[in-house]
Amino acid sequence: MNDSTDIPAPGTPAEPTPNLDGNAAVARAAEQAKNTAHRNIPGLGFEEFPLEDDTANLRHGPSLHDGLLALLPLVGVWSGTGQANDVDGEWAFGQQLIFSHDGENYLRVESRTWRIDTDGNPTGADQREVGFWRISPKDEIEVTLTNSRGLVEILYGEPLSERAWQLESASTIATAAGPERHGPGKRLYGLMPNNNLGWVDERVVDGALVPYMSAELTRVAG
Repeated sequence: MNDSTDIPAPGTPAEPTPNLDGNAAVARAAEQAKNTAHRNIPGLGFEEFPLEDDTANLRHGPSLHDGLLALLPLVGVWSGTGQANDVDGEWAFGQQLIFSHDGENYLRVESRTWRIDTDGNPTGADQREVGFWRISPKDEIEVTLTNSRGLVEILYGEPLSERAWQLESASTIATAAGPERHGPGKRLYGLMPNNNLGWVDERVVDGALVPYMSAELTRVAG
């Protein structure tokens, strides 16, 4: 598998990125870990709770389930900015994205976004999304997501490399109060040469896939 993938920067078309030298990737990750390795999401701390707390740091908490090794690079807390475009127009957003686990054979994912103005200042909350990632012994990825806009989605996909994962919608359902127009789509997640996490979400509009949301996120914990 290659060590890099083609993830466009937020708001720009996809362009090939150069192959990332393995030693350089390790060195960059080690440097970044100086600021992130000690950080984690907080546990609830209820003594009577019989299960392990979620962790977004592979150095702490329960061991990652062996079945999740192909998704291991995703685990952590990521934060950054991106661009969105739909029938309501275009806007910039900030995002916090958490991939965590509790030792069982799935990852929990939680995304929170907020609108930002042209100066990069937050102007209010936007979407929230929660769900679970699973992967089979044959590297078949299954993702279930629920979005605060009134959307429920199932996606399937596969790793493109050790640093990239592609998903496609299998079922997209909007509630009665949800968006009237939100077609099926395709998502691509990948670690960029700078070890940031980039992702792109494209949606079908009038029969063609068009950019919907994209972001570039820096690891802040894990």
